Amino acid sequence: MPDEITVLVAEDQELLRTSLLDLVAAEPGLSPAGEARDGREAVAAARELEPDVVLMDIRMPVMDGLEATRAICAACPGTKVVILTTFDLDEYVYEALRAGATGFLLKNAGTEEILRAVRVAYEGNAMLAPEVTKRMIAGMAARGERERRGRLEGLTGREREVVAAIVRGLSNDEIAAALFLSRATVKTYLSRLFLKLGVRDRTQLVILAYESGFVEELRRD
Repeated sequence: MPDEITVLVAEDQELLRTSLLDLVAAEPGLSPAGEARDGREAVAAARELEPDVVLMDIRMPVMDGLEATRAICAACPGTKVVILTTFDLDEYVYEALRAGATGFLLKNAGTEEILRAVRVAYEGNAMLAPEVTKRMIAGMAARGERERRGRLEGLTGREREVVAAIVRGLSNDEIAAALFLSRATVKTYLSRLFLKLGVRDRTQLVILAYESGFVEELRRD
């Protein structure tokens, strides 16, 4: 963990943008990297400032947040993006995560939830708003389930336990403690899972877990 996690706030509403900047500035361990009023400014600022995390609104002028997220994730692979929106439509969740976003929160989220999302995203973990997670469990499993189910059927029992822990949002240290593994072994499992399942990171692994019906199986167990 660095001395400070730098955060870029991309939000077209000045009042909310200022509130988020003040929130970040007041939190120990976090530091505002800059601000952007539209998607194009966000991409330019991310390239120049290379922040650790971007808080990104979806609906912005000039370039929307989804397009900006794709551009930032392509140009700045070390930068994590957390989507903030008033809209929790399923297609936004899919597109945001596939664009490379690490988290998806509604703007009515509490301050602690937003701050936690920044830290969770920095650590490379996926964080979704509780409302969004419930809808994903209810509806996302059915989308492409037959096509993707087989990709997880070949996992070993331990690998399935690691996937389940990732879906729950556990960090590497938390997974190691829960499964009585070393941190190095957890990293080895993650690398093996990414290669075996053809995903690039933990977020894509979470998407696959929902779409394949794996999460629904966990709920039934």
